[in-house]
Amino acid sequence: MNADAADETVQGQGGAERGPDTDTGTGTEAETVDAVVERILTATGDTWAVVGLSENPSRAAYGVAQVLQRFGKRVVPVHPKAQTVHGERGYASLAEIPFPVDVVDVFVNSDLAGAVADEAVAIGAKAVWFQLGVVDGAAYTRTRAAGLDMVMDRCPAIEIGRLGRS
Repeated sequence: MNADAADETVQGQGGAERGPDTDTGTGTEAETVDAVVERILTATGDTWAVVGLSENPSRAAYGVAQVLQRFGKRVVPVHPKAQTVHGERGYASLAEIPFPVDVVDVFVNSDLAGAVADEAVAIGAKAVWFQLGVVDGAAYTRTRAAGLDMVMDRCPAIEIGRLGRS
């Protein structure tokens, strides 16, 4: 991460570095991360590819996907096993999904997350969401430069609760 980006980062919920508290967003004025979170959850679109989602109910992705579905989102599992989860057919990669994806929600470790963000850009997603503990400053910079909204080190299930719409 470059020095300017490092100056803008703050500690996330898990103590990990996350994206800037303010960002240039899509407008001309600086925008808070909370505003980006709210836009992604309420206005960006309803098809969410959840990378790392499997049939394992003990994994965080499984429960978060349920919350997203209750919130009105279509959840598309992306996992090497391409399992059907919560009634939705799974795909082995983002590139295999045969319809548009609005948001890519990333449940892989930080070392792999940047490549997933790059794939999200390549498939034309509108936003990328890195889950709690998933942080990659360089991926954040690349994804924002490509025009996508991005959130790091946050959980949409928690943020939905904060919106008062769980």
